[in-house]
Amino acid sequence: MFVKYGMNSGFSSLASPAVLRRQQFLIKSLGGYSDITHQKRMEAVKCLSGGASLEADAENVLRAITPSLDPTRHKGQAGKIAVIGGCREYTGAPYFAAISALKIGADLSHVFCTEGAATVIKSYSPELIVHPILQESYSISDVDDEGRRNISKKIISEFDKWMERFDCLVIGPGLGRDPFLLECVSKIMTHARQSNVPMVVDGDGLFLVTNSVELVSGYPLAVLTPNVNEYKRLVQKVLGCEVNDQEAHGELLSLSKGMGCVTILRKGKSDLISDGEIVQSVGIYGSPRRCGGQGDILSGSVGVFLSWARQHILATERKPTVRDHYSPTNPTVLGCIAGSALLRKAASLAFEHKKRSTLTTDIIECLGQSLEAICPAS
Repeated sequence: MFVKYGMNSGFSSLASPAVLRRQQFLIKSLGGYSDITHQKRMEAVKCLSGGASLEADAENVLRAITPSLDPTRHKGQAGKIAVIGGCREYTGAPYFAAISALKIGADLSHVFCTEGAATVIKSYSPELIVHPILQESYSISDVDDEGRRNISKKIISEFDKWMERFDCLVIGPGLGRDPFLLECVSKIMTHARQSNVPMVVDGDGLFLVTNSVELVSGYPLAVLTPNVNEYKRLVQKVLGCEVNDQEAHGELLSLSKGMGCVTILRKGKSDLISDGEIVQSVGIYGSPRRCGGQGDILSGSVGVFLSWARQHILATERKPTVRDHYSPTNPTVLGCIAGSALLRKAASLAFEHKKRSTLTTDIIECLGQSLEAICPAS
């Protein structure tokens, strides 16, 4: 329970009637849904999350960890995020993750990708800092083993020059499954862990982790954000069984513990979050439109909120006489709650305007407005 981390009733795992009323109002505000449809959707959300007892007070979390805009702060203090991903086939995913971080309020967003993806990603937005340092097997097909080792060392050395600047790494969006590329990224993850840099792992990064669990096992600053299939593979690998939705909470808790208390955000109708000690859910209704790319928004969002949560916790620890409406707790869990809630709210807002034509870019454009409604800038 949150009590383990010094959480008081401000973040109680028991949802208040006000929280449920806000959820109901949000669904009804979409329009066009009967009370029966509304009731069925709420029941489905509660069924998957195990009822309201685990529902996080997400708006409270967002207000607590989102930093105020302060003219005395300088560039970089609101977050420096790095996305590691992007290859010839996949250029949209790393862009979605990186630009989402900026739209939420991070100051700088970097993308480390292959040469074949760099120009394309640069063309999407001048706001992103793009590093074309990664290599795929096809580009070094005529290089011998010794040459490959030297290339790998050069890639790691180049990334290490930037490592200490980042507040969080988002690993996996658009990464692909090229063996040499995955080998280099696994070494980057090892170096990040040694430097205590938080990591959010999504997409093909989860494919890498499933096959090399030791990359994140026992690392408290790692967050995994699996979808249905990615979660299934993790459960099979770590727990040696099939997914049992009837025991979703206990299973997720066991999976997190089995990986050394890594924080896991299981995406679904209701997102479930566990760090091996507690299970929280975010069941705010988002959108029935399941366009690709929403997971990339989530990974970028969690990266930003995780870094903000760490900053907030450090600030409150330095001022023990100043009491917030809650006490510090696990920043990875707070980052997941905030990222999940904001994506759902933005998806709901985008769908309200675009309906079936809603795209990932529409949701990204609603991130700022959705956060502003909860945490006004002025």
